[in-house]
Amino acid sequence: MQTDYDVIIIGGGPAGSSAATILGESNHKVLLLEREKFPRYHIGESLIPFTFGPLERLGLIPEMRKSQFVKKYSVSFVQPDGKRSQPFYFFNRYDKETVAQTWQVKRSEFDQMMLNHARAHGVEVREQSSVSRLLHEGERVVGVEVISPEGEKYEVRAKITLDASGKEAFASKQQGWRVNDPYLNKIAIWTYYKGSKRGTGIDEGTTTIAFVPDKGWFWHIPMHDDMISVGLVAEGKYLTRDGVKDPKAMFEREIGQNQWIKEHLSSGECTGEFWVTSEYSRHSRYCAGPGLLLLGDAFAFLDPVFSSGVMLALKSGVLAGEEIHRGLLEGDLAPERFTEYGATMRQGVENMRKLVYAFYDPAFSFKDVVMRYPEAADQITDCLSGDLNRDYSQLWEWISEFAALPDVLPYGTPLQESIAQPV
Repeated sequence: MQTDYDVIIIGGGPAGSSAATILGESNHKVLLLEREKFPRYHIGESLIPFTFGPLERLGLIPEMRKSQFVKKYSVSFVQPDGKRSQPFYFFNRYDKETVAQTWQVKRSEFDQMMLNHARAHGVEVREQSSVSRLLHEGERVVGVEVISPEGEKYEVRAKITLDASGKEAFASKQQGWRVNDPYLNKIAIWTYYKGSKRGTGIDEGTTTIAFVPDKGWFWHIPMHDDMISVGLVAEGKYLTRDGVKDPKAMFEREIGQNQWIKEHLSSGECTGEFWVTSEYSRHSRYCAGPGLLLLGDAFAFLDPVFSSGVMLALKSGVLAGEEIHRGLLEGDLAPERFTEYGATMRQGVENMRKLVYAFYDPAFSFKDVVMRYPEAADQITDCLSGDLNRDYSQLWEWISEFAALPDVLPYGTPLQESIAQPV
């Protein structure tokens, strides 16, 4: 078994697979370690328009177009009384044949497609292989210890290790870099319905955000095979009011709090399984250290209200893969090399984070902002669509009149080798 590589990647989701594909296409020796056996279940099914760029760079657009994934052209919002906004169609802002048409994906199928794509580019993939610890020589990460499917431990080494372990944030935890978001500490409960109501034609794939009291909300995501992903996000104190603790009971009680959700789920059948996660918005203090780089959710994991996670994961994988390729050619993988990468990813996270904070402010509505500043509409659309690496300072100035926006978190720079401490 080979034990020395150019790059080791922890995790085979969108971030890890995209970085692996970029590096594999240039014939670098890449080992991708995935603790589960694909296909495996994962939440995060709704793609936003600016996933198009990374998917195009990876060469996956033709495969996406051939897939059975439901096409998504819009987002709509529904008040508790059932009053629904007109859908916000992405093609009113972008090209209908490219950026403006995205997808609602079944992640087990989407992630399998991406992992197979990495394999097709020469990447060695070992599934059911858990990483138990990072290997260090002084302050530098030089590889990982792996537990095989048979339970045996062995070591593999590389010039650089990428953590794409998702919200588990394996390396960030081990390095002591992981920090919670100061405010975003919601609980999400979700399940699946078969046969529920959905739109038709161009509206079949519309993502619907349906509000419940106290700034809680449902997502309603139409998928193929007549399935609907439907989830509830709110503060724990709201969901557990009156002493309710069972996730199913919380979920079913809230269905009655939004008439549109109640009507659309009335004709469907729940699959019976309820998933729960809490306090999931977290960040890493650093994007990189000696011999180590963080990607996707392992770098930063935001509240899911605007479905930014997969886009940020894909973007981080592509950017990281291209920068590491250059670094391998030049013989330079020092942490400082990833300063721009970290700044780019943090800018995107912070822009989306401001919109998330505004969304949860009790006094805020996008309608109020646009009524006072009509020119804000296009900027809000761009940001929500994933065009995140832009200067939105004017937009934040307008929105700050309606909602308290967070300060930028001082995270995302590389940990310089000269000041890094041995672990």
